[in-house]
Amino acid sequence: GEHKKVMLSSTPEGDDKPLKYPLMFSVCDLLLLNKIDYLGLSDFNVEALRKRVLALNPKIVILEISCKTGAGIEAWAAWLKKEMEDFKK
Repeated sequence: GEHKKVMLSSTPEGDDKPLKYPLMFSVCDLLLLNKIDYLGLSDFNVEALRKRVLALNPKIVILEISCKTGAGIEAWAAWLKKEMEDFKK
């Protein structure tokens, strides 16, 4: 079954994704914003993305991660572990 919805978006895709695909962002429980190590090389606006996503879904959790550097992976694992523990209750 499906208990939680997690969406993966990467910074090279642009901060306008919530404008193009609002349904995806409005039904997710967690948004993983990947490739944050790329931020210094682009004009991606994290705050603009956050505002757009939270306007669609105020309850969504947004975590910034980098699979390349490992940044944010511990927070992602902790979220997943907590959700699994809550489900078992």
